[in-house]
Amino acid sequence: MSATATPTDPNRQHLETARELISRGELQQAALTLNQAQRTMPNDPRVFMLAGLMAEKAGNIPKAFDGLRRAVTLAPDWAPGQLEFALLHARQNQLREAVELAEKLALAHPNDLVVLAGVVDIAHRSGHLDMAIRHLRRGLVLVPGDVQLRRLLARDLGDQGNHGEALETWGALIGENPQDAESRLGRVKACIAAGKPAQAVADTTALMELAPGDSVVAYYTAIAHGVTPQHQPPELHRAMFDSLASLYDQHMVAGLKYKLPKIAAEKILARYPDKHLNVLDLGCGTGLLGVCLGRLDGFLIGVDISMKMIEQAARHNVYDRFHNANLLDALRDTPDSTYEVVAALDVFIYAGDLTDTVPDAFRLIVPHGDFLFSCEAAPEDGPDLVLQASGRYAHKRSHAMAVCREAGFTSVEIEDLVLRYEGDQPVQGFLVSARK
Repeated sequence: MSATATPTDPNRQHLETARELISRGELQQAALTLNQAQRTMPNDPRVFMLAGLMAEKAGNIPKAFDGLRRAVTLAPDWAPGQLEFALLHARQNQLREAVELAEKLALAHPNDLVVLAGVVDIAHRSGHLDMAIRHLRRGLVLVPGDVQLRRLLARDLGDQGNHGEALETWGALIGENPQDAESRLGRVKACIAAGKPAQAVADTTALMELAPGDSVVAYYTAIAHGVTPQHQPPELHRAMFDSLASLYDQHMVAGLKYKLPKIAAEKILARYPDKHLNVLDLGCGTGLLGVCLGRLDGFLIGVDISMKMIEQAARHNVYDRFHNANLLDALRDTPDSTYEVVAALDVFIYAGDLTDTVPDAFRLIVPHGDFLFSCEAAPEDGPDLVLQASGRYAHKRSHAMAVCREAGFTSVEIEDLVLRYEGDQPVQGFLVSARK
């Protein structure tokens, strides 16, 4: 189980049992097992490491840090304890500390592949692509030709903007295994990100044969043939949001200077200072709008396709109920005239077309109620809906205004603003406030 285990290790069975119990969420039984292990070996760092992980599972973060810190103190050269300590910092959004610990760990254990995987994970969580790429290249020196490391490297190179090397890496993987659907899809995304969607036709054709009926493949096939799909399939980004859930708030608010929920909440509370209203938060994510609104004298309902995001939002204890559904299903299944306010912040950058969803939102809102939604801004001299190289949709300001008017909204205000920053560059967009 660890670097300290021996063939006659008296704690091995206790520790393996405790780890399994923790993974299943049977924490009370795990605690009893760890107590037995501690009585057998009072200063076993593995006991304190697992105690820390058990405390994290139970939501007791201070105790989790205490356990991992004690494990590292008892065995300062033991890689598993150090790695778990660094990962705990990362999971708790203490990213500067996590990166510092990870770099020291990589330097101390340069040939440990488990450490390498953890260090790369921390780099990704922290948004340090240069760090991730550096360690992935190091990993490929240790394990030349490793498929998973090369896939991660190709993806990160593309995200970094190094499209040429990304495409070369994907191409080598596909050359070795033409049936590798994951690498073919990776090359499709890389072609689109590089502004060369037509070069993806061969891969999308192969993917249609490998995965007939797959909605994500159909989506990318349309793009490769020069067609802008009206919506993204939920399956395309559900996994992405699931993986981002635990660090989303830190990433968006601190990293990307995301203030849209605060701005929208201020508009809502200015209109309803007594907080006597019902709100539907479409694409609620981790509940940032709910945090800014606080508890309402009414009900606040969150909708999101990512269950992991909903779990994070539930921690704030301001939402009354959640629905794990996509935008279109949520709108279709909601009764008429239910909400004073419907909000869809950073939703249409993935949901795309406004022409069906805005009229449906109008139906849900009571007379004199409001629909607030944001869009990334598309050039006014181009098409109404643009699928950008980022993979997100942009909308023309004039089109958003026209769709709201056609749906029946009597008052429509559009505020131009910076939605967030990416690579220190502002992402221009607008917030629509439409009144019924």
